[in-house]
Amino acid sequence: MTSLHLRPVQFVDTPIGHPDGSVARLAGGMQWFAAYEVIEGRDRRTVPVADVATLGARAAHLHDAITAPRSALRLGERTLRFDQPLVAGILNITPDSFSDGGKHVGDPAAAAAAGIDMAAAGATMIDVGGESTRPGAPAIWEGDEIARLVPVVTRLTRAGAIVSVDTRKAGVMEATLAAGAHLVNDVAALLWDDRALKVVATSGCPVVLMHSPDPKDGGHGRIGYRDVVTDVFDWLEARIAAVVAGGVDRARILVDPGIGFGKTLADNLALLNGLALFHGLGCPIMLGASRKRLIGALSNEAPVGERLAGSLALAIKGADAGVQILRVHDVAETVQALKVWRGLRDQSLSGG
Repeated sequence: MTSLHLRPVQFVDTPIGHPDGSVARLAGGMQWFAAYEVIEGRDRRTVPVADVATLGARAAHLHDAITAPRSALRLGERTLRFDQPLVAGILNITPDSFSDGGKHVGDPAAAAAAGIDMAAAGATMIDVGGESTRPGAPAIWEGDEIARLVPVVTRLTRAGAIVSVDTRKAGVMEATLAAGAHLVNDVAALLWDDRALKVVATSGCPVVLMHSPDPKDGGHGRIGYRDVVTDVFDWLEARIAAVVAGGVDRARILVDPGIGFGKTLADNLALLNGLALFHGLGCPIMLGASRKRLIGALSNEAPVGERLAGSLALAIKGADAGVQILRVHDVAETVQALKVWRGLRDQSLSGG
């Protein structure tokens, strides 16, 4: 049986001047839209928001998920709100990450200072990783990963930063959560380590579930998608259900479509153009496209260090689609771009 999907389209600057019920607010954020692209297999048609009730129970469920405000997350003394896009700064404590490998290895104080600088530049959270997940990177022993991460996490949380830990390993999750980390960001969606789901459920921490086609084997295998956007949506929908069944509060789940993980350039572009569809999962969305290979592929093979402009373009693409968290290397520049983006939104909403 073909499943129905809804992608918000026909975005409008302001609800002012539109008849009641003719536009809807996207996930309680700053975007409004007037119609859905209705996707059923190969069939695609556009339906006004006001007519969504005629599409049946599945459409009604998706519409409710797409338009519902995302619940704020209470993290110790801090609260994460999702009514506007937030920035997560990437802090890799690795020798071999694709962008900044080796930059912060071996000096926890300097690494933590770099994270604090990101927070001062406007990052709402710092996403700390101790193992590279680039294609071909070797897995490391969890003891080494813990040794890299815990001193940095401890310093960051003592300084008042919100910290997410980018790891697939249950032991690393336990150690960094004990050190004060607030979230787990797992590129394997709690599938790489058989204990990971239990650790997250027991701790009660929020978790980011990222899509990849082969999470137990590194995440970079290539498969043939029927429709990459709806296939990734369906995979995440099923994974959310499994994680909830495993004891995790649905309100504490975030999702990531996994740009660059087991996808071709065409797949990545389709996902970026289809981002708004993922609001149908009812969870905040994290987008990690900063400095990734697709930018080089579209810009004359620009090396990693020369992908700032492309990264900013993708960040604004995400903001336009209502993405709640943008995971980036270049915090100050992204925050500035989002301030201008929001200023334009505020001007539209004020009617000025």
